[in-house]
Amino acid sequence: MRRLLLATGNPGKLREFRRLLVGVPFEVVSPAEIGLTLEVDEDGASYAQNAAKKAEAFAAAGRCVALADDSGIEVDALDGRPGLHSARFGGPGLDDHDRLELLLRELEGVPVDRRSARYRAVVAIACPGRETRLFDATWEGRVGFASRGERGFGYDPVFELSDGRTSAEMTDAEKDAVSHRGQAVRAAAAYLRDEGAG
Repeated sequence: MRRLLLATGNPGKLREFRRLLVGVPFEVVSPAEIGLTLEVDEDGASYAQNAAKKAEAFAAAGRCVALADDSGIEVDALDGRPGLHSARFGGPGLDDHDRLELLLRELEGVPVDRRSARYRAVVAIACPGRETRLFDATWEGRVGFASRGERGFGYDPVFELSDGRTSAEMTDAEKDAVSHRGQAVRAAAAYLRDEGAG
């Protein structure tokens, strides 16, 4: 069976990818599982550029089909920030909790009706010698006033849905069914099943 290399070391993303890719005709592997260490500078001007750059670099290094994503949270009251820089929001040295707390501080005093936000994801499928395919999706919500929930990762504890729950309070199945990454990876998985990525 051919390999599908997941171009990330993020444990949360790896778990989500594996759940969403059940049934694709590939052996789904992480970089660590095949002894690959690769850092790709995410310096693109868009999610699509970053996702494609990562997928293509991992596909070349692993000599197999690779899947990468780039995603972020876009907060309307902050003119779309942190957006493309969500994983690096606040600069180096901050972890997920620090970035989440920084976001809440930046939104202090902003009323609930102005806290609209969305998660955006672009998933790239790269195969050496073939054109890279892109799949994108968004998930609408708002930024809450405090962290709630133990699931998920990143900004999930403050990303509130219309029912009042945060993404971190949803079950894995509930989140996968509606999330930005769930939608984009399902589209990519359908492509992998139908086209086999060559």
